[in-house]
Amino acid sequence: MNRDSTHLPPGQCRTEEHVLHRRLFLKGLTGGALASVSSFAGLFHNPVFAAETKKAQKHCILLWLCGAPSQFETWDPKPGRPTGGPFGSIPTKIPGVHFSSLMPYCAGIADKLNVVRSMKTAQSEHLQAISLLQRGNPERDGFTRPTLGSVLSQAVGQLDSPIPNFVLLDPIPGGNEFETFKAGNWPGWLGAEHAPVRLGGDYTQLLNFAGDAIPQHDRESRESLRKFLTAKFERDRKSAIASSQNAAFERMKGLAASADLFDVNRLPAKDRERYGPGSFAQHALMARHLVEHGAPFVMVANGMNWDNHVFQHEIHQMLVPELDRVLFHLVNDLEERGLLDSTLVIAMGEFGRTPWINPARGRDHYPNAWSMMMTGCGLKRGVVTGATDEDGVDVIEKPYNEQNLFATIFTALGLAPYAEYDLPGFPTFHRVENKAEPILDLLA
Repeated sequence: MNRDSTHLPPGQCRTEEHVLHRRLFLKGLTGGALASVSSFAGLFHNPVFAAETKKAQKHCILLWLCGAPSQFETWDPKPGRPTGGPFGSIPTKIPGVHFSSLMPYCAGIADKLNVVRSMKTAQSEHLQAISLLQRGNPERDGFTRPTLGSVLSQAVGQLDSPIPNFVLLDPIPGGNEFETFKAGNWPGWLGAEHAPVRLGGDYTQLLNFAGDAIPQHDRESRESLRKFLTAKFERDRKSAIASSQNAAFERMKGLAASADLFDVNRLPAKDRERYGPGSFAQHALMARHLVEHGAPFVMVANGMNWDNHVFQHEIHQMLVPELDRVLFHLVNDLEERGLLDSTLVIAMGEFGRTPWINPARGRDHYPNAWSMMMTGCGLKRGVVTGATDEDGVDVIEKPYNEQNLFATIFTALGLAPYAEYDLPGFPTFHRVENKAEPILDLLA
């Protein structure tokens, strides 16, 4: 970025899509029960440096609920209405506010959470909606915007840190839409050094690349030669692409050297038990652990479990309690460790679900009125903003879109939301276009 603003403001699916996403949904459900990511303890060997770094640094944990959860069974229940479904609602710590009866843990800490009940976005198909909600602005033909993780990698990350600035914990990479994102599409014009390091499934094997197959002295010789040749190429050609690739290679090399064994079993058994045995829960615990050791941005994804075109109520009855428990422990753990004031926690999917139930007893895609949660760094707590009508069909109060959301995220993290990217020869791009306002009700 080159110019920061000085002003920081306080559908239904096609039939073939149903077939595709039912398959992804089933793949998601078959993910292993336990994660396979390791402790990064010991990366900061100087305790004074570690303490000061963690105190000053901002972090973000994005719990990405692939497939999109139903607002009716989570944050915006409509009990007794034709659209409400079979589950009731329960009072929360916020007077007059109810959550779904499937979320008793979150109801008990509602005064620590913020809920937006009036998200209204434009894309109703998964891939397009994921791109919109990951990048925060509509597409402009011929250009690929960086995703949120890549923007934060550049803005708050440290290139000399052994911990990646953008970690994607993706336990079931074959069961969600992210396998459609080619690697270069994540960082857009920011370059490969701001692409995610993906862990989970086959991606974890990257960390063991050339582990025992090549003797140590050969590895060192090869590495010295690689560094010499790539540095010479970068210098002689003045290649930004080569520079970006070299930085990415160094990051993976540093990660592999620092991480040793990637095993969630290194974390305390009581923590693993509290979060629960599912892969999403275990990776959410790992996200907390990474943030404790300095990671700026960690995104936890899961399979397309939430894409409930069939058996909506039965599947949400399984999924929502896990999310409820994970959020309860994650928020409380960060608060107890003194990290919630510096860590932004977001839980969302790419849209919501329809107020009506389809013939297969499912809810279809619905971007017109949906809910999400965010709390922590730079935000008030215990706020519910926006509202939908009595059946959840339309937003009737304070509609917000992806640009309002991203303006809120950047402002909460202390970043100028309208800063301009330094892109010689490109049109003008900003972190958030059109000077879209943040969600002022949430900002501290």
